[in-house]
Amino acid sequence: MGLVLDRGGKDDKSFNASAFTGATRAKNELNIHLKVLECSSDSAFVPTIRTFAQHGYDLIIGIGFVQKSAIEAVAKQFPRISFLLIDAPSSLPNVRSVIFQEHEGSYLVGTIAALSSKTKTVGFIGGMDIPLIRRFELGYRTGATAISTQVKTFTHYVGASSEAWRDPSRAKELAMLQFSKGVDVVFCAAGSSCLGVFDAAEEKKKYAIGVDSNQNWVKPGTILTSMVKGVDQAVYESISLKLNGLFSGGTVHMGLKENAISFSIDENNRKILTPEIERQALKIREQILSGTLIVPDFYNLHKSTSTSK
Repeated sequence: MGLVLDRGGKDDKSFNASAFTGATRAKNELNIHLKVLECSSDSAFVPTIRTFAQHGYDLIIGIGFVQKSAIEAVAKQFPRISFLLIDAPSSLPNVRSVIFQEHEGSYLVGTIAALSSKTKTVGFIGGMDIPLIRRFELGYRTGATAISTQVKTFTHYVGASSEAWRDPSRAKELAMLQFSKGVDVVFCAAGSSCLGVFDAAEEKKKYAIGVDSNQNWVKPGTILTSMVKGVDQAVYESISLKLNGLFSGGTVHMGLKENAISFSIDENNRKILTPEIERQALKIREQILSGTLIVPDFYNLHKSTSTSK
């Protein structure tokens, strides 16, 4: 099995780290051969993925939408090899695409942010202004205003290129700007750039919300919770399917129902995320699962807008 990571690498404390955790678990528990390669630039994706394919790897795993074009380009050249693509759709028969229901988890942490905010002013910092991150932002903002229509949300994006996921200095600047406007809880969906947001929150004694993996441990007492995507789960399950001859192409959606989306509670945030707030968030979670609460999905709104133009 071959795992391809971007420049953030396996130690980004976020998306790549979660994928690496899932792949490593598969290596240890399922006795697979695993090779992990980190690409120093986006232009390295295609040759790296192609190298795995040329060496006959059974499954090649690409993490993040930035690898979509590279995965598809190589998958077309090697139709007998299986590919896993996280966070981007693909219609190729040998590509399994896993799409997470980020809007569900973002809605939940939006309610937690609003319930925890003393100023009724919360913030969102995304990596790039793209549909995937808009999906986070809409869910978060909707969850916050569901608690109180008086809650205000400030939104900023780190940048317009893939460097936006690796620019903690710029993310810290944006967090400081938001804190100066009264924000006291900020949700960051910007890869390793979020480390800058966490630093700002710690300095200003505000709260931050982590993303993708459980980041509570990065700044105990500062990170209110994390919106966890089961990237590790998706990677592990896909490897298991491949080993058992059950792997197939197509798009798989993973959300609350599949226990692939959650908000994290542990010893690092137990003192700041109160039992009452947890109770309310879990109640809302059940409403989403039962279908009595429908979380708006930017992807659906985006399709409607595109269709109407």
